[in-house]
Amino acid sequence: MEKIKVGIIGSGNIGTDLMMKIQRSPYLEMSVLIGIDPQSEGLKLAKDAGVVTISNGIEGFLEKPELAKILFDATSAKAHQHHVDAVKGLNIRIVDLTPAAIGPFVAPTVNLTEHLEKDVVNMITCGGQATIPIVHAIHSVQPVNYAEIIATIASKSAGPGTRANIDEFTQTTARAIEQVGGAKKGKAIIILNPAEPQLLMRDTVMCLLNEDGDAEAISAAVIDMVSKVNDFVPGYRLKIDPLIEGKKVTVFLEVEGLGDYLPIYAGNLDIMTASALKVAEEIAKSMLERAEVQ
Repeated sequence: MEKIKVGIIGSGNIGTDLMMKIQRSPYLEMSVLIGIDPQSEGLKLAKDAGVVTISNGIEGFLEKPELAKILFDATSAKAHQHHVDAVKGLNIRIVDLTPAAIGPFVAPTVNLTEHLEKDVVNMITCGGQATIPIVHAIHSVQPVNYAEIIATIASKSAGPGTRANIDEFTQTTARAIEQVGGAKKGKAIIILNPAEPQLLMRDTVMCLLNEDGDAEAISAAVIDMVSKVNDFVPGYRLKIDPLIEGKKVTVFLEVEGLGDYLPIYAGNLDIMTASALKVAEEIAKSMLERAEVQ
């Protein structure tokens, strides 16, 4: 089967974990890993795996743009704008894992088909990928007036990029709860839990409806959505059945990582790399169907 060449900007933990997932993809060819530290472990692993490595950032890639038709950006919100500007006009798609929110928000199980031809798509945040599909599922049954999500992640799974972008996380996730999830008003909270041993990612979704919830229909919609996300994030699951108490619906989720490069407690990072992979695979299939790649 023909594959689409892809590259990753960012050779840190997320970029390296994503690289390992791409290497199992039937639709994507891991072609280039782009970093800024020649001594980074990610670049060493890529080189050992036969992947082209670039250690002087996007400027190095611009000397060989034929290496990728799709780029993942696993750097930071601040750096992402520079990367988008740098590849403009090169007919390269970008899947953005930062909370920069330049391209449209995408949650694969909710609205990916609407954005398959966009130059840049944004993966929202880890908390958004875990919870917005649930808000959307509830909203598909009854309108959601207010949705609040609390994402609790292991402190050790929050690297410098995550810690530097906490404000962007809460703002971006809240907007996406409204724009993608469908809630009239959204709010997002993130908690970095320092407990030892490190705990798995836990997410709480609380929705307030206009009127008392249809318990049977809402539970069925939530369970169906969890199954859809679980197809590409195997560690994504309900902790208990949804709680419907009058107008309030509460859903408790857990995300366990696959342990490709990151520890299994880092489900927050795993759901981002797994979701980004799903998005790029669907873009690649669309490109191949339209014979976009010569």
